[in-house]
Amino acid sequence: MEFCDDCGSMMKTDNDMWICSSCGYEKARNPEGDKKAVTTQGQESSDVVDTSEVDVEDMGPTTGARCPECGNDRAFYEMKQIRAADESETRFFTCTECEHKWREDDH
Repeated sequence: MEFCDDCGSMMKTDNDMWICSSCGYEKARNPEGDKKAVTTQGQESSDVVDTSEVDVEDMGPTTGARCPECGNDRAFYEMKQIRAADESETRFFTCTECEHKWREDDH
């Protein structure tokens, strides 16, 4: 993937050239650089991770969030950017007792 030096837009390939579809800027492709590019091809699926034999201390950070299912006051959490970059991250929780999962968005 290449980004335009003039406007910052993502460029597309056309034979041996990179072409910006926004402003028309062109530059020659570098075959050696293209070989080093990382793609998502072949990364479509992921394996399920079995955490049944992992100690609680090794599961990750916890916070004082109340589980809506069992009322427990501790949960593992992780934060992910699932919306536009200018919006806040979404917090995902997993209860340390019943393993119920829920999420919390900022509004």
